[in-house]
Amino acid sequence: MNRVSFMLANYCARPLGYNMTGGWAQGAQATVDYFQPEETFAERFEEYLLDVQALGFDAIDMWTDILGPRFATQQKVGMAQELLRKHSLDICSYGGWFGSTPEEFVSMCELAVAFGSPVLGGNTSMLLKDRDFVVGTLKEYGLRLGIENHPESVEEMLERIGDGGGGTLGTAIDTGWYGTQGVDAAQAIERLAPQLFLVHLKDVREVGAHNTCLYGDGVVPVERCVRTLQAIGYGGSISVEHEPEHYDPLEEVGANLRLLKDWLGE
Repeated sequence: MNRVSFMLANYCARPLGYNMTGGWAQGAQATVDYFQPEETFAERFEEYLLDVQALGFDAIDMWTDILGPRFATQQKVGMAQELLRKHSLDICSYGGWFGSTPEEFVSMCELAVAFGSPVLGGNTSMLLKDRDFVVGTLKEYGLRLGIENHPESVEEMLERIGDGGGGTLGTAIDTGWYGTQGVDAAQAIERLAPQLFLVHLKDVREVGAHNTCLYGDGVVPVERCVRTLQAIGYGGSISVEHEPEHYDPLEEVGANLRLLKDWLGE
């Protein structure tokens, strides 16, 4: 049975009052700034968790712009761990940017272990700079890196994964980004099945732009993606992802969760 989780990056525009006029980078920096003060971290993080729990989720995907290697103090990690226990929420994966230096990547792995996250779903420039280091570090910490597709084609993703680093390297398929690129995400799932570590299940309104939406309102064959996951025997987690720039996604994420559970037969 697949574990279903809430991607905390869904709230990229929240610190901006859902007026994200400067794109993803603006929302990411606003999130970093919002969670930076240690004295307000616990209160603000708990607000997010309460929303997630109210929707019916029992797991999340942590986002590096909330708690990442550049600014994760021991105090913040402890606060987050306590709040996750309090609200009975697990972490299925860590999403985002995993660093540009060896020190940052090691810190990222330490964070993932601290939160019991078995998979990193995102990217790091260290994979190009020193692939052997990344593979060795993942093996040392017992983790897997699912490389998330943004502009990459399926062929380019297979090239990036290469020999798989002894089982440490695979992909975190973002169905919305494949839709943005005009790629059939269900076919991508089928082709990448042996390398599939994680799924970010997302719909987008049109090819050529990353405008996320309610499942079924866009160009991504979301239900067919789920049926394909079932057909290939995928047993990993599925992250419900929806990051609108100009409105609160909470209601639609709840609707997406209900649709997904129906497709999964839960």
